[in-house]
Amino acid sequence: MIPLFCGFDAREAVGYHAFCASVIANTKDAVAFTPLQGWSDGTNAFTRARFLVPVLMKHKGWAIFADAADMICRGDIADLWAMRDQSKAVMVVCHDYKTRHPMKYVGTQMKSANSDYERKNWASLMLINCEHPVWADTVKLLETPTLDLLQFRHIPDEKIGALPKAWNWLVDEDGECPGANICHWTAGIPAWPAYVGAPMADEWHKYHNLANHASA
Repeated sequence: MIPLFCGFDAREAVGYHAFCASVIANTKDAVAFTPLQGWSDGTNAFTRARFLVPVLMKHKGWAIFADAADMICRGDIADLWAMRDQSKAVMVVCHDYKTRHPMKYVGTQMKSANSDYERKNWASLMLINCEHPVWADTVKLLETPTLDLLQFRHIPDEKIGALPKAWNWLVDEDGECPGANICHWTAGIPAWPAYVGAPMADEWHKYHNLANHASA
């Protein structure tokens, strides 16, 4: 059973369901979905909640966290799961970019500035080694500033493993990618009018339609 913790925000619930449909469609492995929200001081309802995954796992084994609400998964999530490296505390796609979008979620009640910072979006897709000592001090973790958490300042660099970029492809920053395993619309999902023409929007609608399908 692959434990998959997913960012959930009621304001873009449609995105969460599209993501779950995409994961299910592309793997034959058993996946346990857990939506996360609350404990947030960011633009999403789950900004900080992602860092409670080791606690929720009782500091045992591994888990995956994905922003989910603005993603779809085109690859087999089991292939990502197979990349676990026991020597690492966390494994992420190590993005290095400046955003093309100074504002995000345009035209919605979530509209906000899309600021640049070091290691931006690293924490949006994580393979987490919940047993690693860096996650053990829950009180200290809860007191850590949000930006420091998002940048993994509590983790030595050598304990941060690198995943292939295809597992967190930023489509509205880097454009279309036929080989992307996870597509991530960081500025806004194609469900919103301002982003209907976003790169690979047809892929998002494919799984949105699948989530709403019922056989007669």
